[in-house]
Amino acid sequence: MSIVMGENNYGKSEVRLVKVDRGESHGNRSGNRHGLRDITAEVSLTGDFDAAHVKGDNTDLIATDTMRNTVYALAKQHLAKDIESFGLALVDHFLEAGPRNTGVRIKLTEHNWNRIEADGAEHDHSFVKGSGKRTATISGDKSGDRSVHAGLDDVTVLKTTNSGWEGYLHEQYTTLPETSDRILSTVITAEWQYNDTNIDFDRAWERVERRILQTLTDHYSPSVQNTLYRMGYAVLEEQEAIERIHFSLPNIHHLLFDLERFGMENDNEIFQATSDPYGLIEGTVERTS
Repeated sequence: MSIVMGENNYGKSEVRLVKVDRGESHGNRSGNRHGLRDITAEVSLTGDFDAAHVKGDNTDLIATDTMRNTVYALAKQHLAKDIESFGLALVDHFLEAGPRNTGVRIKLTEHNWNRIEADGAEHDHSFVKGSGKRTATISGDKSGDRSVHAGLDDVTVLKTTNSGWEGYLHEQYTTLPETSDRILSTVITAEWQYNDTNIDFDRAWERVERRILQTLTDHYSPSVQNTLYRMGYAVLEEQEAIERIHFSLPNIHHLLFDLERFGMENDNEIFQATSDPYGLIEGTVERTS
């Protein structure tokens, strides 16, 4: 029996990048409408790194500090539109730059900032941090294969009615009463895979986000599972460039608080919001050949 080095990778995590687009009127900052991108990047390389692990030989290895610098340097030119294109540029660079690199994975998380409204109009260069995050994971190898996954994360949603939970199994430890009228609340995490790298990623992402949120509202939800499928189906039906979509939906429980002990009625008005424990519903909706 011999002992060898197994699968391994290395990279740089939590690279915080902020880019301000000052527009064409660079010298007149007070009258310029600025754009803002706030991104956390993660670089991960795979390849022939056995010598570094086994012999301590770092020949031809890219330093993780260099990876950080590369993210900032390439953002100057390649972070001009969507984060997916930026990720593809980083993949191409690291595959070419590292002789021992055979695969690259770039994970990008974009933090949302909204313009502050002042005097009834959006301010040109003042922002407030919004909710939700846009994500992208781009992978590639020496063969030329490229994989683009996009997603959204930390999107908290709630509807006060048009949701229920009935007809489930009742056994000796079941205490939850059935209901046809409850609060449905979750924090949406979704990731989808594109089957094309030559598309308008910004437009595609915006349409997916809109379709997910619209679908949440357009039906009576007998379960979070059913709503998950409906949202995925709606996205794939509209977006031919998407092969599959995965959801992770924690069921953020809002429990009707017992006011009867105080001699008061509670007509679906007063709820206790709980953070844990919580139900977790996950699933993938995908195309078949």
